[in-house]
Amino acid sequence: MGDYWTTDRTTRNGTTGGARALTAGLLMAGWVALLWILEGIDTATGNALDTYGISPREAAELRDVVPAAFLHSGWEHLASNSVPLLVLGFIAALAGLRRFAAVVVTIILVSGLGVWLTAPANTITLGASGVVFGLFGYLLVRGFVDRRPWDVLIGVGVAVVYGSLLWGVLPTATGVSWQGHLFGLAGGVAAAFLFRRPRRAPDNLVTV
Repeated sequence: MGDYWTTDRTTRNGTTGGARALTAGLLMAGWVALLWILEGIDTATGNALDTYGISPREAAELRDVVPAAFLHSGWEHLASNSVPLLVLGFIAALAGLRRFAAVVVTIILVSGLGVWLTAPANTITLGASGVVFGLFGYLLVRGFVDRRPWDVLIGVGVAVVYGSLLWGVLPTATGVSWQGHLFGLAGGVAAAFLFRRPRRAPDNLVTV
């Protein structure tokens, strides 16, 4: 697996693979649990939290770019996002939490700003699907950007399982923000380049 794992299954910063998996799993379980708690609050308050969705091209709505990614329009909407977010987020977080956080922030901002700029007037957009599409795009290209064969294989596996997501970037369904999907995907691909891993010189390299 290149320079990511050493022979004793310990990462270069001293963290074991099992510990990273546990941390990534707890992080994503907590994130998804938070989304369900927020939807419960939204339901109990008569959808009061929906006001934090993104209304396009209104300057005051720029502050809602981040919270909109944590809210949903109902339980069915939330359920459809929960499993792919949990799976893709877990895989992405295995590479390290700092990089994962930077990737997610980039995706949320690119997706949210894209919606703010291009969504139809008089609409409110919210949901984690922009993050889902972003993580999909990130995992799809990360291995090629980092030149890491193991991550390329992961990307292929993600493409096989979730490749049908790509249809979501097309304006084919009423009431679905293809803009959020498209810009989320673009944000994930951009994050793969922005936060690429520097290649370490081989230990036996000799310079003169």
